[in-house]
Amino acid sequence: MFTVYQYRPVDESEWDHFVTRSNNGTIFHLRSFLNYHPQGRFNDHSLIIKKKGKLFSIFPAAVKEINSKPYLISHPGATVGSFVIPENLSIVESMELVKCLVAYTEGKGFSGIRITLPPNLYQRRLSNYMDFAFFKYDFQYLKRDITSILFLESTLKATVNKFRSSHKRAVNKAIDSGVHVEQSNDLSSFYSILEKNLKIRHGVSPTHSLIELEHIQKIFPNRFNLFAAFLDGKMIAGVVNFIVNDHAILAFYISHDEAFSKYRAVNLLFYTIFDWAIDNNYNIYDFGTFTVNEEPNMGLGRFKENFGASGIFRDTIELCL
Repeated sequence: MFTVYQYRPVDESEWDHFVTRSNNGTIFHLRSFLNYHPQGRFNDHSLIIKKKGKLFSIFPAAVKEINSKPYLISHPGATVGSFVIPENLSIVESMELVKCLVAYTEGKGFSGIRITLPPNLYQRRLSNYMDFAFFKYDFQYLKRDITSILFLESTLKATVNKFRSSHKRAVNKAIDSGVHVEQSNDLSSFYSILEKNLKIRHGVSPTHSLIELEHIQKIFPNRFNLFAAFLDGKMIAGVVNFIVNDHAILAFYISHDEAFSKYRAVNLLFYTIFDWAIDNNYNIYDFGTFTVNEEPNMGLGRFKENFGASGIFRDTIELCL
């Protein structure tokens, strides 16, 4: 039924066109996103799957040594991976896709497959066919993290009605304190806040460098934005959003200057972002995960829940060959 090919640079245009009209494609599946990484950072081994000579699915992937063995893994330059599929995917086709993937990796001498699955709600038409097929072919859960999803209502008022009273009061406090929020291109100021915060709280650096974020902003001016909160002209907090697809938004970075935390700028930031998102017909807001390797940060989870969010799995699965 299917033929599997390794991706070539000449395939980029057809690949990206397919992602934009698929059932579950995201910004993270686009070659124009994956290609921002410097050449040589990853050993790309992405796949194209054709049916009767026509593009049917794509699978962003790379080779990684795990315990001294070669694995085919979801592309490490992307937040989520797995097959990008058409909206009318059948159960037979889903089973055949996984069968072909397993046969291909065995034929190439890989020792296993690891896949980071997108949250189900990133799909236009909900389907668990691919999940079913993976587990019929003996994939196992390697990791089950939780991401916080807020369903945006048709109006800001209806969405705010989901907020806990403490979050409503925090929004009003920020406004009364003179905090104002706007979209900004000043990634440098935000990055300084982010870098300092991550170092204090977790002893780590941001996933992206400032140069990389500026490059992504340049490539995707309509699918990347920074909402920033200001007090007396000084940036005190910000949220970097990726526009996942035509109905979902992901908060990739959320950070604030600890010295100004009493002004509750982050609450006003999300209030403003939701208003913008609803006006632009988005209905899913993904706050991102609050678990690391299945260990929950209860305070962070509660903060997101207080906006009306609930937890959805972001799974990593594995097949050892």
